[in-house]
Amino acid sequence: MSDPPDRAPSAPRVPLARPVIGEREEQLVLEVLRSGRLSLGPMGPRFERAFEERIGSGHAVAVSSGTTALHLAVRSCGWRAGDEVVTSPLSFVASSNCLLYEDVVPRFCDIDPTSLCMEPEAAAAAVGPSTVGILPVHIFGHAAPMTELESLAATHGLGLVEDAAQALGTICADGIPAGARGHPAAFAFYANKQITTGEGGVLMLADAAGAEVARSERNHGRSPDPRVMAHDRIGFNYRLTDISAALGIAQLERLDALLEARRQVADLYGAQLAELGAGVPPDADPEGMLLPAADQGAMRRSWFVYVLRLPRGTDRAAVIEALDRAGVDSRPYLPCIHLQPAYRERFGFSGGEFPVAEEFSRRALALPFHPGLSEGEVERVAAALGRSLGL
Repeated sequence: MSDPPDRAPSAPRVPLARPVIGEREEQLVLEVLRSGRLSLGPMGPRFERAFEERIGSGHAVAVSSGTTALHLAVRSCGWRAGDEVVTSPLSFVASSNCLLYEDVVPRFCDIDPTSLCMEPEAAAAAVGPSTVGILPVHIFGHAAPMTELESLAATHGLGLVEDAAQALGTICADGIPAGARGHPAAFAFYANKQITTGEGGVLMLADAAGAEVARSERNHGRSPDPRVMAHDRIGFNYRLTDISAALGIAQLERLDALLEARRQVADLYGAQLAELGAGVPPDADPEGMLLPAADQGAMRRSWFVYVLRLPRGTDRAAVIEALDRAGVDSRPYLPCIHLQPAYRERFGFSGGEFPVAEEFSRRALALPFHPGLSEGEVERVAAALGRSLGL
């Protein structure tokens, strides 16, 4: 079979994501393997201390995924069956599933068309008599409007959990890092995140007592004394292995370099796609291609993925197929949570309730994005996208 006409015969595929792993990661993982302490060893606490230093506030609890961090965050707030929590429909499904684990009802609200984060007025309108909290998502590494949402929470006596799974390194509009505001905050370290532990996450809590409870819950509810097999509460197996923690320590050591590399790739995309007529908020043509919002004022985006909005009326499936033929990976990123089959069946959502989120989701496309993406690869992706759109 011959190569597709729009792909050079020798050109490798451009993957959607790729972790950056080097000698330091190998060194620390080998240290764990040679120690014989693969779990519940010293690397976990060492990773937690390093993470606390990076965030600058609070107590870190290392867990097996961002999802488990979110679940423990929900539990730390005391939210229970029948309670309602306002959250965003444009997110990975974990930010809502974590509520359902405790039979808490998600109350979705629409998003801001520029930041793609929860819109404060929409959040306020979603607050009802059973509302106990707000769970904003720093989507794609863009900071949610935390000052406004904190004011809303204070007015109604609501708890607040930050979903910072995509936002390690994000700085909010008031200069405070995501996860350092004193609320329970969940981070995730899947292979495409700003740092990776393979799978893994961290729950940040403001107080030491709450962190001790979360550490017990992640380890089947056991008491802090490892010599005693006493279970003080009902818990889960949410532990992070020492192998994963070792990866996390090495990745944290060069987080600034990884974040800067991601920013440079985003800048390359912005320059290339602007030549195709793509715009940026807030002045972009609502019918045209829209690029991700960058830094605004004191807000500093931590680039997680590169998701653009295709021109209205574009056959997105055809674009994805054309990019695939050109050796370029892409994804329709993200489907709205309330329109997922499980949520339609459980809650009866039919579409149209959250028009801004739904419109973006219909037109969203994730392009290859990782710190090691070269300028030539970005040019190749942009050229392939342009051809697929007839530009």
